[in-house]
Amino acid sequence: MSDPSKATPEPEPFRVPDGDLDDLASTLAKTMAEVRQHGVILDRLASEPVSAPRPIDDTSTADTAGADKAGAAASVFILALGGEAYAVELAALSDWVNYLFLPVYGREISTTRPWCDRWYEHPEAVARLHALWLAWQQLTDAEAGLSGPSTWHRDHLDQALVHLRAPDGPFAACTTSPTRPNHRVLATPAPELTEATQRPNPRRPV
Repeated sequence: MSDPSKATPEPEPFRVPDGDLDDLASTLAKTMAEVRQHGVILDRLASEPVSAPRPIDDTSTADTAGADKAGAAASVFILALGGEAYAVELAALSDWVNYLFLPVYGREISTTRPWCDRWYEHPEAVARLHALWLAWQQLTDAEAGLSGPSTWHRDHLDQALVHLRAPDGPFAACTTSPTRPNHRVLATPAPELTEATQRPNPRRPV
């Protein structure tokens, strides 16, 4: 029988240095954001109907190509979506904007670099941020190669920031100082009605 006095002592508890706690918290926040984003994408994919496999027939190549083109997926651009599809896509985009884009590329708000916390109410901002996010997903994938992230910064991020945060951009009427938050959607000019559009076309039945 072994002597209990010679039992292996319990290891001392591991202590994380205080200086590393902030780094751990930041890493955990980013990981949770990625998990949340992946969950939204999985939910979106799960909600899409699964098309039944088509039986193989002897149709010509031209007919098959035409059918494939007709059944192609709709546009992935967010402004082409509507209803629930738009809401799901906007939720996924919001996670990316709030947890990656703004913490890294937000920069200081000023009169030359305005921003709006309610960017999702500005259609142009939604369109540009969504396009930027789509490019980010493609060019940060391993299949994009080692130069993918650099290409994303040069060809997509830099151009998007120039237009998004321009003094006359979509946020021109919004926050220009962190101490004076403001939000206003600029009015879109209505199309001018020309004489041709006002009068009915005599060749077209009214």
